[in-house]
Amino acid sequence: MAATHRNATGSLIAAVCAASLVGCAFIGGFSESDDDGSRDGAQGPQEVDRPAARKNVVRLIGDGSTAYTGAQPHLPRPERLKPGQKPPQFVVFSWDGAGEDGQKLFSHFRKVAKANNATMTYFLSGVYMLPEEKRDLYRPPQHSPGRSDIGFGDRKGVAATAEQLRLAWLEGNEIGTHFNGHFCGSGGGVGEWSVEEWKEEIAQAKQFVKTWKTNTGLKSAAPLPFDYDKELIGARTPCLEGQENFIEAARELGFRYDTSGVNDQVWPKKKRGLWDLSMQLVPFPGHAYEQLTMDYNFMVNQSGTATQGDPAQYDRWGDQMRDGLLMGFRRAYDGNRAPLIIGNHFESWNGGTYMRAVEEVIERVCTKAEVRCVSFRQLVDWLDAQDPRTLQKLRTLKVGEAPKQGWASFLAGRPSPAPKGTPGTPTAKP
Repeated sequence: MAATHRNATGSLIAAVCAASLVGCAFIGGFSESDDDGSRDGAQGPQEVDRPAARKNVVRLIGDGSTAYTGAQPHLPRPERLKPGQKPPQFVVFSWDGAGEDGQKLFSHFRKVAKANNATMTYFLSGVYMLPEEKRDLYRPPQHSPGRSDIGFGDRKGVAATAEQLRLAWLEGNEIGTHFNGHFCGSGGGVGEWSVEEWKEEIAQAKQFVKTWKTNTGLKSAAPLPFDYDKELIGARTPCLEGQENFIEAARELGFRYDTSGVNDQVWPKKKRGLWDLSMQLVPFPGHAYEQLTMDYNFMVNQSGTATQGDPAQYDRWGDQMRDGLLMGFRRAYDGNRAPLIIGNHFESWNGGTYMRAVEEVIERVCTKAEVRCVSFRQLVDWLDAQDPRTLQKLRTLKVGEAPKQGWASFLAGRPSPAPKGTPGTPTAKP
């Protein structure tokens, strides 16, 4: 799978029914979802009608690569903070270029998430749903048809990735996009693309997901259980480049967030209409400087561009990443409670030490009291449900800064009523 970095640093209905048997235990910031996975009263723009969800309706879209199946199961309803209530500690684990290959890391981390009461965001690379023999269908901006710096899928890989995407979504995870060809740097890299070229790239990323059955000939396979045009609300750009024009394109297309930047551990705000959920800088054990919360960046600052460095250092390097992320977590958990945003790849760089580090972080933080390991979708739903004045006050807290007078006093003000239609707002019942 391709790297994202900053150089400086059975049947569908059966599956739906089976997924609905998995418990949903988000508390303190979210309400538990109903058994059918619906969110009573939630008004997020992607929610569909509840009666259809209860009947497990499957309505194929296009060639049957995707389908409408009702509201996503296990998507908890966000709730406003009460006066004086301490915010939950949100942690987002996200995966760039998500796809299932011979390493089976997608399926592995799905299981890790389920075992630790976590949901995640998987940023799918659209070309992983396009087989090599159909590569000319991809027309990348500023490049010749059929060009991709991360290759394409094959029939087996597309089928395996589709299976993981299906199961991940039914378990409450989010499917975002990492676009297609992963072009970085000069000479047609994403940093040089116009707003219209970004729109073209996004349209193609959607199209490959919506036509994978036609392009592979896997006509009898189960569809993806979502409408990707509605499911897709956010992304991370390749190499964290091209953010300015991407944000403009994403805003015009109705996206809700971007996570292509670098920030400190502070509460997020909107940037040109999108939530800026940038990855963050956390302590780097053994160094005076801080490190971006991404496996690739730890690797570059340990073994350079060599993806398989000195084996004698693997354990130490993995421990450095694990401990750095845990230090960042504790700084927020005991301090300002700013969401911790972490980015990863399904790769076995340096002997898989970073995968081991991430798994250990998930196991240590996601089961702690007052911690919510969520997808970006769930985080933006929660942010949109809050009183803007509360969020503004939270943004006054610096990195690691807890309110001096305590949370009960700091957030004691009476919140204003939530605007009608905000996620988490109770709706009138007939």
